[in-house]
Amino acid sequence: MIPVSRRIALSCLAAGVLAAFTLPAMAAEQKSVAVTSIVDHPALDAARKGVEDELKAAGFEPNKQIKYQYQSAQGNTATAAQIARKFIGDKADVIVAIATPSAQAAAAATKTIPVVFTAVTDPVAAKLVPGWKPSGTNVTGVSDMLPLEPQIDLILKVKPGAKRVGMVYSPGEVNSVIVAKELKAALAKRGMTLVEAAAARTVDVAPAAKSLIGKVDVIYTSTDNNVVSTYESLVRVASDAKIPLIAADTDSVKRGAVAALGMNYYDMGRQTGKIVVRLLKGEKAGSIAPEKGSKTALMVNPAAAQKQGATLSPALLKEAKDVVK
Repeated sequence: MIPVSRRIALSCLAAGVLAAFTLPAMAAEQKSVAVTSIVDHPALDAARKGVEDELKAAGFEPNKQIKYQYQSAQGNTATAAQIARKFIGDKADVIVAIATPSAQAAAAATKTIPVVFTAVTDPVAAKLVPGWKPSGTNVTGVSDMLPLEPQIDLILKVKPGAKRVGMVYSPGEVNSVIVAKELKAALAKRGMTLVEAAAARTVDVAPAAKSLIGKVDVIYTSTDNNVVSTYESLVRVASDAKIPLIAADTDSVKRGAVAALGMNYYDMGRQTGKIVVRLLKGEKAGSIAPEKGSKTALMVNPAAAQKQGATLSPALLKEAKDVVK
């Protein structure tokens, strides 16, 4: 018979061996989510926060129940591609790509790891998915596409009688090019015209805006990441020239635009996070149809309006969900 002391020692040894094999196995089973954004700015940051909070609410708290990492491409598409390759090397279970350039980089880099895009205006035109039905591929996500007619209505509420609408946009960002083309057509139906000013880099945004002075009644900005990342420079030009600035995202109103009827990017992030949770639980990206952001809100900034030579009507102020104080 084995002495008691030796039996205890053997039991401890067995437990140690079992733990040595079990702990790595448990670690290997922990899911991994990798998030990338083309640039850091308030709207995209809000979307990322929404994803993180939705994961936490579903029992996948970042860096506790799941592995989690985030990297920004700082506005550089080559860096976006490098980040995508790194995430693939890290064997992420899901890649969340915020904004079109990052989503395109991730989708081009892998055909197997699920890619969930968010804050992408037109994922079909960006060739991320073939249509609005389940793609059958590894890509799905949430679009921030906005109907343009309500945007034009808002322009006319802020600047009644406006005929010439200026737009500063990045010619290298497919979403912005599409919005400019569609807005031009929609304005023409109202007897209005679009005056375009291209800004390839963030440093080009202010000069592009200045080129519109004397040519436009109002300036409209889409969710162009190049423009939004340096929005304050655009606000300064609009204020100095007394040209009302109307945005497509509410975070830009907090930064100095007069008004926006836009998506709530935090809510969009929560909506995106729900898709990520479904993937972590075993669903396939190709079986989940791309979605559009489900919540819009009107936000106005009376102080900005005064600086930019606009008077907000009592009806518009009443209609607004949020008024920047």
